[in-house]
Amino acid sequence: MSVQKFRSIEEMNKAPEPHSQVPPFERFLRLCAQYSAIAPNRYPRGVFKFRTIEEAQKAREKYTPLK
Repeated sequence: MSVQKFRSIEEMNKAPEPHSQVPPFERFLRLCAQYSAIAPNRYPRGVFKFRTIEEAQKAREKYTPLK
């Protein structure tokens, strides 16, 4: 996407709107993939059973996001 410079608001209003050749749904999927790469899901899948409260608290600390 290129940058355009305008000398006045009227010149800006006359310019055609930029549009993408990529369909919107494909752009959405690409955005989702970028988001997943930047902020991956840190929670493990499944149900876990713990023998002690200490084990459960250690697992919670491991997967709790930082504040």
